[in-house]
Amino acid sequence: MAEAQNIPAGSSTAGQIAVAAESTVATRMSAPPSFDVADFPVPHGREEEWRFTPLERLRGLHDGTAVASGGSLKVAVEAPEGVTVELVGRDDPRLGRAGTPVDRVAAQAYSAFEQAGVVTVPKETVLTEPIRISVHGQGGVAYGHQVIELGAFAEAVVVIDHTGDVVTAANVEYVLGDGAKLTVVSVQDWDDKAVHVAQHNALVGRDAGFKSVVVTFGGDVVRLHPRVSYAGTGGEAELYGLYFTDAGQHQEHRLLVDHNTPHCKSNVAYKGALQGDNAHAVWIGDVLIEAKAEGTDTYEMNRNLVLTDGARVDSVPNLEIETGEIVGAGHASATGRFDDEQLFYLMARGIPEQEARRLVVRGFFAELVQQIGVADIEERLLAKIEQELEASVA
Repeated sequence: MAEAQNIPAGSSTAGQIAVAAESTVATRMSAPPSFDVADFPVPHGREEEWRFTPLERLRGLHDGTAVASGGSLKVAVEAPEGVTVELVGRDDPRLGRAGTPVDRVAAQAYSAFEQAGVVTVPKETVLTEPIRISVHGQGGVAYGHQVIELGAFAEAVVVIDHTGDVVTAANVEYVLGDGAKLTVVSVQDWDDKAVHVAQHNALVGRDAGFKSVVVTFGGDVVRLHPRVSYAGTGGEAELYGLYFTDAGQHQEHRLLVDHNTPHCKSNVAYKGALQGDNAHAVWIGDVLIEAKAEGTDTYEMNRNLVLTDGARVDSVPNLEIETGEIVGAGHASATGRFDDEQLFYLMARGIPEQEARRLVVRGFFAELVQQIGVADIEERLLAKIEQELEASVA
C-alpha cells in the first residue's frame, strides 16, 4: 500500500499496482467494524485514519462529549408517486445492512439517533423525477440515519441537500437490488460554522449500477467516508466528487471500494480547488481487491487545483490487491497551482482576467458537474463556484 503523503502545491504523485503479500493486512482498510462505540478508542490524532483531521474542531463528536439536542435538524423529503417514505425506530431490520461503522464517530451516530428515515423505491419502478431530501441545520448537535433502498431493476436519482448550521454525525445507507440503477447527489452547502461527519455505505446488487456525486462547499469541518461493497457479480460503482475549499475550511473525503465479489467494476474521480489561508483538503482513496474478486476492473483519480498561497492538500491513493487475476487496477493523484499559461492565453485574446479565471476553473470542474444530471443542481453549483471566485478577488 502506498504511504500517506503531504503533497505541496505544484507536485504530483501517481501510484502503481501493489500486490499484498498476505490476505489479511493490518491496515485501516481491514480495521474491524462495529456498531458498539466502546469498540473504538477515543482518537488522539496520531492514528492513521485521524492524523489529518483537526479533532479539536469536531466539537466533541469524536469523544462522546457532543450531546444531542432536539430539533436541531429539519429533514424534508419530496418523492414522486410510488416511493415509500418512512420514519422508523432503531429496531427496524432494514437498518445496518449496507455496512457497519468503521470509526468511533460513525458508531456514536448509530447509537445516538432516535428515528431513521427510510426511502424505498419498489422493484421495476423507473422514476422520471428525482427524490429530494433536504437536511437543514438549526443549531445544536444532532445524529442521523438515512436508508435509501431500490428494489430489483428499479431506477432512481436522489439529491441530498445539506444547508444551515449544526454539529452532526450520520450514517447513510444505499441498498441496491439486482439490476437496479441509483444516482445519488450529496451536496454539502453548510453555513461557515457547521461540522458534518458521515459514513456513506453502498451495497451494490448483482448487475446493479451505483453512481455517487459528492459536492462539498460549506462548513467549518466536513469529513465524509463513502464506502462501497458488492452483493453480486457484475456490479458497477462510479464515485465522483468535487470540492471548493475556502480559507480556514477543512474538507476531508475518505473513500473505500471493497471489491469483495468477482467481475465487478469501480471508477473514482474527485477534483478540488482551494483558496485562502489554512484552506485544507484531504482525499484518501482506498481500493481493496480481495482474493476472491477475480475479474475486477478499477481505477481511481484525484486532482487538486491550488488557486492561492496558504492552502494545503493531502492526497493519498491506495491499492491493496490480493489476487493477480484482474482486468485492471490503477490510481493517480496530482496537485498543482493555477495554470498561468492558460490564463495568459485567454487574456491575450481579449478576455478580462477575472472572466479568464472563471473559465479555467469551470473547465477544471466541468467533467464532474456533468455527471450530476440534475439541471437545477448543476446551475446552482456553477453559480457557487463563480461566487467563490469573486470572493477571492474582492
